[in-house]
Amino acid sequence: LAQAVDFRIVCLLIDRMKAVVGRIAFLLALHAWESSAVTPVQKVIQLLEGMSAKGKKEKHDEQVQFAAYKQFCDDTTVEKKRAIEEANEKIEMLKADIEKYISDAATLTKEIAGHDDDIAAWTGDVKAATKVRAMEKADYDTTHKDYSESVDALERAIAVLKKQAYNRKQASFAQVKVLNSLELIPKEAKRAINAFLEQDPAEGLAVSAPEASGYEFQSQGVIEMLEKLLDKFIDERTVLEKEEMNSQHAFDMLIQDLTAQLEQAK
Repeated sequence: LAQAVDFRIVCLLIDRMKAVVGRIAFLLALHAWESSAVTPVQKVIQLLEGMSAKGKKEKHDEQVQFAAYKQFCDDTTVEKKRAIEEANEKIEMLKADIEKYISDAATLTKEIAGHDDDIAAWTGDVKAATKVRAMEKADYDTTHKDYSESVDALERAIAVLKKQAYNRKQASFAQVKVLNSLELIPKEAKRAINAFLEQDPAEGLAVSAPEASGYEFQSQGVIEMLEKLLDKFIDERTVLEKEEMNSQHAFDMLIQDLTAQLEQAK
């Protein structure tokens, strides 16, 4: 009997345990269902929470972007202000330079005008000096030619007179006659030459010894006169050549100086 009672008790306990286990399983299933189920309010709350999180994130991103943009604007503002200040300083410097250049241009314009006047004057001096030198050279060439012709004629005439004998024909004095056509021969000398040439050497054969000696004396006098003229003309021609050399040198130096001034002025 006791064993029967214990068996029943055990069975009763088992049934109760099964019932408890079943309730526990039901409760667990109910809790799982309640956990998986979302009410409209909860869904709205979740949506609002998601929107809030998204808004916070976007706000943070915008703050970060704004901070970066603000930093860029600040840096750009500082840089532009510095650039503007530098540009203003440069503008002031350029204005000063412009004023200086305008002043320099006015000064240089005056100097250029002065140089133009100098160039015109120097160019005129060159032309005038060249013209004068050409005239001097022409005069020199003419005078030198006259001296050379006179010296040559005197040398030939003196040679003829020294070789002549009073019994030669008058035709042998052709070289002496030429002296009368030369401009440099003085009139007194031409008169003496003509007086000598008017004597007929052929008559010397019929004259006495004193007369012949007189003829020879007159011939010697003409020779001495012509020799003095020859020495005089040679000396004067030498002086003329030296003067021409000096004139040419002075002209060359003047042209060189004027040319240097012209080159410097240009």
